Amino acid sequence: MKSNLFFPVMLFILVLTAAFSMTLGKYPLTLNDIGGFFLFKIFGAGSMEPERYQLLRSLLIDIRLPRIIAAILIGASLAVAGTSFQAMFVNPLVSPSLLGVLAGASFGAALGMVFSKSWVAVQLLTFCFGFVAVLISVGIARMHKGNTILLLVLGGVISGALFTSLLSIIKYIADPFNQLPAIVQWLMGGLSFVDRKVLLTAGIPQLVSIVLITFFSGYLNALSMGDEEARALGIPVEKIRMFLIFLATLMSALTVVLAGIIGWVGLIIPHAARMIVGPDNKVLVPASAFIGAIYLVVVDDVSRMLFNVEIPIGITTSLIGIPFFAIILRKAKKGWN
Repeated sequence: MKSNLFFPVMLFILVLTAAFSMTLGKYPLTLNDIGGFFLFKIFGAGSMEPERYQLLRSLLIDIRLPRIIAAILIGASLAVAGTSFQAMFVNPLVSPSLLGVLAGASFGAALGMVFSKSWVAVQLLTFCFGFVAVLISVGIARMHKGNTILLLVLGGVISGALFTSLLSIIKYIADPFNQLPAIVQWLMGGLSFVDRKVLLTAGIPQLVSIVLITFFSGYLNALSMGDEEARALGIPVEKIRMFLIFLATLMSALTVVLAGIIGWVGLIIPHAARMIVGPDNKVLVPASAFIGAIYLVVVDDVSRMLFNVEIPIGITTSLIGIPFFAIILRKAKKGWN
């Protein structure tokens, strides 16, 4: 597919997927129902009984639309973060969890659930400890001299192990009848509790971060060649890397705030996008955003509709991601040549 057609086609598929997802649920709707509602709400076209209007407003505006927008933002954010980390660390096997952000955010959420009854406090602790975990990784790397990339990876391993252990302590002391089930459910990931207020608060920074990483994607091309080559091009490697890590951490932490832990998206989507559009990050970053958004909307539909009960989306992404990654692993080297 020609590059000038790829993104319009991706946008069309994303809109089509989102529109189809709006029809799915325990109360099925048609595209005509949805189109008629929005035409009436926005333009006052046609007529609609008050009871019917309130029902559709509740289903579409309060429940389904926030969930679909959250899936789009989370899928795009994790995919772009994964693409950025794979380019910065010159490694096709890294993901947004590399520097411990997901482990730190999980600990923060569990800590809030045990020691606070405020959902806002839980979300705030989730976000803060995601950043604390990355700061620990960066701090450990800067304590020693040597290969910066290797030290950051080792710092991430240490930070991730630390917060995984702390999370185990929190789970051990949590009330086994109320708090522990809530923590376990949160860690499995889900979009059921997304609301418009949190979506607006988290969505704007995520969109800004995606745009900024896309704007700086040329630097990712340089970093993917190695630090020495990037410095030879006059690029301030450390400053650019720390800035991009900050943006990727921000996006990743906010995905946990919105929906808990959703794995594998940041690992497999960059590979899939790379095999379609090639390794040039100027094209790869926005392509990953679109493919990640479409992918997570579809996976959320599967999670909601496959059985009579909703499967946590983190489980579904793992069940799909593991065999998918095993299949594309043989071809993944192609995009790095």
